[in-house]
Amino acid sequence: MDLTTRYLGMNLRSPLVPSASPLSDDIEKIKKMEDFGAAAVVLRSLFEEQLTREDQVLQYQMMYGSESFPEALSYLPAPSEFRFGPEEYLEKIQKVKKAVDIPVIASLNGASIGGWVEYARKMQQAGADAIELNIYIIPTEMDKTAAEVEQSYLEIVAAVKSVVSVPVALKLSPFFSNLANMAKRLDDLGINGMVLFNRFYQPDIQLETLEVQPHICLSTEHAQRLPLRWIAILYDRIKADMAASSGIHTGLDALKMLMAGADVTMLCSVLLKSGIEKIREIETEMSDWMVEHDYESVRQLQGSMSQKNCADPTAFERALYMKALLSYRQA
Repeated sequence: MDLTTRYLGMNLRSPLVPSASPLSDDIEKIKKMEDFGAAAVVLRSLFEEQLTREDQVLQYQMMYGSESFPEALSYLPAPSEFRFGPEEYLEKIQKVKKAVDIPVIASLNGASIGGWVEYARKMQQAGADAIELNIYIIPTEMDKTAAEVEQSYLEIVAAVKSVVSVPVALKLSPFFSNLANMAKRLDDLGINGMVLFNRFYQPDIQLETLEVQPHICLSTEHAQRLPLRWIAILYDRIKADMAASSGIHTGLDALKMLMAGADVTMLCSVLLKSGIEKIREIETEMSDWMVEHDYESVRQLQGSMSQKNCADPTAFERALYMKALLSYRQA
C-alpha cells in the first residue's frame, strides 16, 4: 500500500503528521513519534510575546535605575510559564534535526507585524525544513474593518515569506467573512500551505476566585466537519497544499480528509488522549480500509470527494444545511 504524499514540497511516507503540542517539547517523544510512523512533526509554537519580552528585558537592563521601566511588562506571562525561550527554541530545532530523519516544521505564533518575524529566518538557519505560521488576532477595535484585519494577515505572511526560502504554511482561522477569497489572496501571495483550521481556545470564568482563566478542550471527532467542508471547497482551486486539522481521531477520519482534498492530516488531541502509539493504529486502519476498497495509493483517493469531484457539489453549501434541518426528527 502506497501511503506517500507531498506537503510543502516534501515527500512524506504517509499523511500522518503530529501537530504542535506539548508532546513535541521532549525529543525522546519526537523520536517515538517517528518510530510509530509520524511522517513529519510540528514543534510547539514560539510566541511573539516571548520575543518582545526578551527585548523588553534587555531594555530594562539597559535602563535599570532610570525609573523608566514600563510597568506593562508585568502583565506578560512570566518566563517560567514558557517551556522554551527564543534561543532555547533554536537550539531545540538543531537537536531535533540531529535526532530524527523526518522533516521538522517550526512554528511561529504572532498577532502583529514586527521584528519578531525575523525569527523565521533564524528558525531556517537552525535547520527547520518548513515554518508553520500561526496568526491569532482578536480584533476588538470597533473602528477596525474586516478588510483591515485581513490586511494584517497578508502583511505578516508577506513579512515572513520575505526573510525565508523554506516553505511557509499558514494555520488559518475559519472566521473570515469570505474564507474562499482570503484563501485566494494568500495563494496569490505565494503561501506554500494552509492548515485548516486553527482552534482558538476561549476563556472561562472561575466563579470562586472571580478570575478569567484559560480553558483547554481537546477536540472531538465532530470538530472535523468544518475543515472537511472547506478543504473540499478549496480543492484544486488554490495552488497551496492543504493540511487538515481538528477532530482527526481515527484512520477513517484521516481518509475522509484526504478524500476531501487534504495533502496531510494533523494529529494532536488523539495523541494527547491515547498516546503516541495511536499513530501506528491510525495508519493500519487506513491501510486496511484502502485494501478492502481496492485503493492502491493515497494519491488515488485524494480529492475524490471534493466539491469538484463529488456527485452533488451543492452538498458542501446551503443544500446540506436545508436537508439536515428538514430531515431532523425529535426523538
